[in-house]
This record gives sequence, structure tokens and C-alpha cells, in this order.
Amino acid sequence: MIKLLHLSDIHLGSGFSHGRINPETGLNTRLEDFVHTLSQCIDRAIAEPVDLVLFGGDAFPDATPPPIVQEAFAAQFRRLVDAQIPTVLLVGNHDQHSQGLGGASLCIYRTLGVPGFVVGDRLETHCIQTRSGAIQIITLPWLTRSTLLTRPETEGLALIDVNHLLIDRLRVALEGEVRRLDPNLPTVLLAHLMTDTARFGAERFLAVGKGFTVPISLLTRSCFDYVALGHVHRHQVLSEHPPVVYPGSIDRVDFSEEHEQKGFVLVEVERGHTNLEFCPLPVRAFHTIKVNLVDVDDPQTALLAAIEAETIQDEVVRLIYQIRSEQLDHIDSPALHRALSPAHTYTIHAELVSQLARPRLPELGTGNSIEPIEVLKTYLVNQPHLSDIATEMLEAAQGLLVIDPNMELGTIDCHDESQERLSAIEPLPIEDEVAQLRLL
Repeated sequence: MIKLLHLSDIHLGSGFSHGRINPETGLNTRLEDFVHTLSQCIDRAIAEPVDLVLFGGDAFPDATPPPIVQEAFAAQFRRLVDAQIPTVLLVGNHDQHSQGLGGASLCIYRTLGVPGFVVGDRLETHCIQTRSGAIQIITLPWLTRSTLLTRPETEGLALIDVNHLLIDRLRVALEGEVRRLDPNLPTVLLAHLMTDTARFGAERFLAVGKGFTVPISLLTRSCFDYVALGHVHRHQVLSEHPPVVYPGSIDRVDFSEEHEQKGFVLVEVERGHTNLEFCPLPVRAFHTIKVNLVDVDDPQTALLAAIEAETIQDEVVRLIYQIRSEQLDHIDSPALHRALSPAHTYTIHAELVSQLARPRLPELGTGNSIEPIEVLKTYLVNQPHLSDIATEMLEAAQGLLVIDPNMELGTIDCHDESQERLSAIEPLPIEDEVAQLRLL
């Protein structure tokens, strides 16, 4: 049996907005989190020890990471060189230039001739000799339409026809690799792609419009003993025979992955038989606290109670609360900041709920034809906080309903005292909160 460690989607250098500067190191704490998580993967590879490490692509957020991020990545993978564990680095969509011209962030390892390192930036079969025997790895990096098709070939074709043509080209190219395989050696397909049965995560937005979906039937072939995938950030096993596996990303990129378990996969493989184990990683938690204050008499107390009820120590937290504009004066922002201070980092979002989002007034009923002025009068009766300008609002409404037939559309002049009073109201300060008007 050959033992493999399969990890993917490291995205080293992501999520800085969810971290802070560590005064002792000068580094963003989220970079330190990602490096620590990667080091745990390498620790396990060396401790087992495994015979081969398979990386499924997306080392960094883009193809030109800052030197300090590249150095952190190289320092961890250098440990595999020292332990004499061969490694295959697959090129993902984030490792390529925007034009799709190769994996600039990873190809340097091939250029430098790093011992035991294979860079998979093209569809190719690699026969790797490990301590436990030989194994065949077919590398299938992230493919774009331009990789397989030329512009003249796609002119005049509908998008669905282009996708069918792409799959046909990929099927032919993959078949060429399969026919050259040694049937006596275990074989792994290492691919960075989106399958048609995967459950999406953040990558749905990270790679929109940049690739195409591969049918899982193209991957579930008897010649493969294990299909090691990258790109989808949520761990999932798509097939048992052969195992088709996304290990998922090793750390949380943003709040879209708040409830996803992160980790890597240990695999034991021989020709015709495979065992696998998902190994969770203890990564920093993301935590959303959402509170609806619209019908609450004491919003500040309710907010503090909601925060107190949660465990937020050292977590990345976002507080989202829905509130009416007239309740804003009751919010004590410094007190909220103090309550959230145990978190690693936090953000506060106030969502202003429009009065139009309030339940319909029973006096108005449904299905009846009511004059607009009567509707406004009923509304004002039920909104005592508008009593001081109710008369002006009614006068303004009546003026709007009396339209000169000779007046051009769009030139109605409704300037009056009530308009002046409304325009003179200054916006309420919300400090850190982001006010969003939601018409539910």
C-alpha cells in the first residue's frame, strides 16, 4: 500500500480583512493562521510518514503573491524535501495568470529543480517512485475554454454547444493518457476542476465564468484507483468506486465557509483497492450573530444579551442587527465594541428596516379600492412619531395628486415647507455600522 496525503486550496495570503497586525511579528494574523494550518498538514505527512503528498491547486489568491507569502509557502513544503517525501503541486485557477498562461506561482519549483517536486501545469502522466513502490499520477490542471479550443472553432456556437465541444476535447485528451498507463501500477487522477455533482462553496464566486463543469462520469473510470480533486472548498466524497474526493480548503476564506469543516485526506492505495480518512483541522472559527430589533423596546439591552449568550473568544465575528431608524439613538456603540472585544476581530453591520417593511395595517384590508389620501391618513394615525409633520405630509400629498394637464411629465413641483424640513434632517451617525436600507 502506498500512503498519500491529499490537500488542496491553501489560498495562503487570503482573508487579511478578517485579521489584525500582530505587533510582535508585524504580520497579519490571518496569514499566521493559514501558515499554522499548513504546518499541521506537513507535520502529519512527516509523522506518518506518507509516501507522497498531492496538492490539488490554488496555493495563493493569485499568480503573483507577495514575497513574504511565497517564502512562507516554500518554507513549509521544503520540510517535505528534507523528509524525502515526493510532492506533486497542481496548478489551480488562482495559480494562473488571468490570461491562463501557466502557473507562474508554482512553476518556479520546477525551474529550480527542487528534488522530489513535480509541477502539474499540463495534462500529463507522471510515474513516481516512492518508498513503498511506484505510482502513476495523471495531472489535470485548471482548464479554460481557450486551453482546448481556438476562437474560430467557437464562432457561431451557442454556449451549450461550446461546453459539449470542450468536454469532447477533454475526453479525447484524457483517453490518450489512460491508454499509456501501466495497468499493474496504482493510478491517481489529480485534477483541479468543478464537477457537475459538487456542492458549491465560496469558489462559486471566486471562479465565475472562468471554466467549465466536468461530468463526473468522465472521472469515475476503473483505471483510476483514486481521484484527488481541488477547487471546491467544501470537503465531499462524490463517488466510492473509485473514490472521487474534494478534501476542501485547509482554512476558512470568508463567512461563506463559516459552517464548513476544514482538513485534508489520508489515503492508502494499491491497484484495485483504496482506503481513505478525512482528517479535520482545528482552524479559527467564524461566527455570525444576527439579531432582529425591529419590535424590541430596548434594542441596546437585547443586543448585549445576544452577544453575551455566544462564545466569541478568539473568533472572527460579525454582528448583524436589523433596526428601525428611530431606534438608532438607543444604540450605544462603545458598549457594543466592549462586548465584542474578546473576539479575534469583529465587524458590526446595522441594517435599517424601512417602514414599508412593517406589516400591513389591518384598517387597510385587502382587495378594496381605497383613495390614496385615505391610505396616507390611516398610515399617519398609526405612526405617532410622524404626528408633528402629518399635516404637511397630507398637504404635500394632495398637491402631488393635483396635476396640471399642461405640465410635462417629470416637472411636477412639490416644493413646500415639509420638503424643506425633510431635506434639513442630517443623516444619523452610525460610526462603524454599515446602514443598509432593506425593503422586505
